[in-house]
Amino acid sequence: MPHFYDTCAGPIAGLYLPPTAWEMLERENIQTLDELRANADRLEQFDGIGPGMAHMIRLALAYVAPLGEQTSSTNHYDSWGA
Repeated sequence: MPHFYDTCAGPIAGLYLPPTAWEMLERENIQTLDELRANADRLEQFDGIGPGMAHMIRLALAYVAPLGEQTSSTNHYDSWGA
């Protein structure tokens, strides 16, 4: 049985969320990152989404760069890799 914190990939590429979050997005017909971003401020209003789950979804969303801003890991260097 999945736990609240178990995450998995779903229909929105690059986003890993708990199965209950994916079920909510399907119920609300949210199918893209843009649609999710447009609804991010009202996630708690959706049936079955409490403050903790809404926070988790927003955090996951914050880590997914828009398609035009994604970089290849082979081309990205930071101070730790120097």
